[in-house]
Amino acid sequence: MYRTNAMICTCTNCISNGSLQVKEALEAEILKQGLQEEVQVVPTGASGLCVRGPILMVQPEGIFYQLLKKEDVAYLVKEHFLKGRPVKSLMYYPPGEETPIPKMMDIPFFKDQRLIALRNRGVIDPEKIEEYIARGGYMALSKALTSMTPEEVIQEIKASGLRGRGGAGFPTGLKWELCRKAEGEPKYVICNADEGDPGAFMDRSIIEADPHSILEGMAIGAYAIGACEGYVYVRIEYPLAMERMKKAVEQAKEYGLLGSDIFGTGFNFEVKIFRGAGAFVCGEETSLIASIEGKAPEPRMKPPYPIQSGLWGKPTNINNVETWANIPVIINWGAKPFSQMGTETSKGTKVFSLAGKINNAGLVEVPMGITLRKMIYEIGGGIPNGKRFKAVQTGGPSGGCIPESLLDLPVDYEELAKAGSIMGSGGMIVMDENTCMIDVAKYFLTFLDGESCGRCSSCREGISAMLEIVTNITEGRGREEDIDFLQELGAVVKDVSLCGLGQTASNPVLSTIRYFRDEYLAHIREKRCPAGVCKELIRYSIDPERCSGCLACVKACPTEAIVGEKEEPQSINQDKCIKCGACLEACKFEAVIVK
Repeated sequence: MYRTNAMICTCTNCISNGSLQVKEALEAEILKQGLQEEVQVVPTGASGLCVRGPILMVQPEGIFYQLLKKEDVAYLVKEHFLKGRPVKSLMYYPPGEETPIPKMMDIPFFKDQRLIALRNRGVIDPEKIEEYIARGGYMALSKALTSMTPEEVIQEIKASGLRGRGGAGFPTGLKWELCRKAEGEPKYVICNADEGDPGAFMDRSIIEADPHSILEGMAIGAYAIGACEGYVYVRIEYPLAMERMKKAVEQAKEYGLLGSDIFGTGFNFEVKIFRGAGAFVCGEETSLIASIEGKAPEPRMKPPYPIQSGLWGKPTNINNVETWANIPVIINWGAKPFSQMGTETSKGTKVFSLAGKINNAGLVEVPMGITLRKMIYEIGGGIPNGKRFKAVQTGGPSGGCIPESLLDLPVDYEELAKAGSIMGSGGMIVMDENTCMIDVAKYFLTFLDGESCGRCSSCREGISAMLEIVTNITEGRGREEDIDFLQELGAVVKDVSLCGLGQTASNPVLSTIRYFRDEYLAHIREKRCPAGVCKELIRYSIDPERCSGCLACVKACPTEAIVGEKEEPQSINQDKCIKCGACLEACKFEAVIVK
C-alpha cells in the first residue's frame, strides 16, 4: 500500500511532449529520496487537458501539475512528496489569472464533465487488467452472460436510448436487434477505430486510456447479437493505441474473459486486431469491411446493410470505440440512469475533442444538450489573447461551421443538423476573428478531394469542382454567380453520392455560404479578404508611427524582404514578400499591417 500515487499521463500527446522522460526522472528521484515504498508512479492514459501535457496528478489529494519537464522533477519530489508542500508554480493557472487552481476537480475544464466512456481516464494503468477489474471492469460482462438473455441485453440497450457515436447516430439497440435477427452464420462484431478526422483524437484517447472497456463492450454486444468473432480496426497512425489494445486482448484471454466458455457459460468470443492503412474513407463501414477482406477500401451501395450482409457476406454489427465503451456502464447501471442524461432524442454523454483557437484544447465528455457557449467559454476557457469567437466546426471535415449567433445551440444530433452541421464522431474546431471562412471551406475541400476514393463521379468530380471554384474566390478570380452554383452543386453532391463522405462533403461550403455570405461577397466584389488570410488578396506593410526599429521582423522574415536601419522604421519590399505572416507574429508593437 502506497501513501501517494503519482499518476503520470502517457498518452500520445504527453509522450510527444516528454512524459516518458518525466516518468523516468520521477522514478529515479523517488528512489534517490528513499520514497519508493511510499510513492508509486503509475502511467495512465490521457487526462483530457492534452494541450498542457505532460500532466501529473497526485492522488489521493488530486493535485494537478501541468507542462512538466524532467528538470522540474527533483524540486517537485522534495517539496511535495518529501515535505508535503505542493508546488504552486507547476499547477494550472486559468488564462489571465495569477492564482493557481491546485485540484483537478476544481479546474473548470474538468468540473462540468460527466464521464462514462472516459470513466477510467487518468486513474488506471491501461496496460494492467487488474486495475480495470478493480474499478468494476468485466462485471457487466458477467452480469450479461450469467443473468440476462441476449434479448434482454438488447432491450436494455434500446431502452437506454444510446445512439451510435461514430457519426450517423443510428440507435444502437435497434441495430443489434436487426443484426441478431438477420439470417446467416457466423455473425461478426467490429470496433471502428479508424478515426481520420483532422483534429479528432477521441477514439485514440479512449483506447490508450482504457482498452478493456471496449473489449468488454464488444463481448457483450457479441453475446447479444450471436457473434463469436470480432475485429478492432485501428488506423496505422495510432501505434500506441494498437499496442495497448494488443496487450489488453492478450490479458483478457489469459483471464478467461475472451476465448472459450467465458464465465463457464459456454459463450465463446475471440477478438482480432486489424491495422488500417490510414485512408479517411475506411471510416465508412462498407469500405472498412472491404479493407478487412483484403479488397480496395471502397464503399458499396446500401442496402444490403452490413447487419444483413457485411464481413465475408455475413451479418456484421459495426460500432465505433466510444459506443462500445458505453455498453458496460449501461448494463451495470440499467438503462434508466443513462437515459435520464441528455436530450429527448439524444441520450447520455458525448466525447468531443476541442481543438483550434481555444485556451483549453483537449478531450471532454459532457451530457448531450450542453450549449456550444458552455463548451467553448466555460470548459474550453474561451478564445486565446482575448480575441473574438467567430465559428466552430463540428463533425470533422464533413461537418459545418456554426457562427457566433448560434452559440446557445444545444448540442445534439437534431440541433446540429438543423444548423447545417453534423455530430460526426465528435471533432470540434474553434475559430477566432482572424479566420477566413472561405479559406476554411477550401482547407476541408482540399482534404476531402485527396481522400475521396473516386468510385462515384458525384463525389470525385463534385468535390474537385467545388474546390476549384472556392480556390478561385480566395485568389481573386471569383464571380458572383459562383455562390449560387456552389449551392446547387453542393446539393447535388449531397443527394447522389454513394457514401457518407460524399453525402456530407458539401457541408463546409454550404454552411459557410449560409452564415458568412458577406465574406464570399467581399472576396468576389472587393477582391478583399476581411480576415487578412488569403495571400492573393492581402498586402503587408509597416506603420512607421508604430515601428520601433527593433528588427524583430527583419530576423523573422525568411526572404529578407524587410529593410531599414536599427531603431528606424522598417519597410517591406513587396516583390520579395511571400505573405507568410512571420513579421506579424514577431512584431510586439502592432506595427505590421495586413490589408
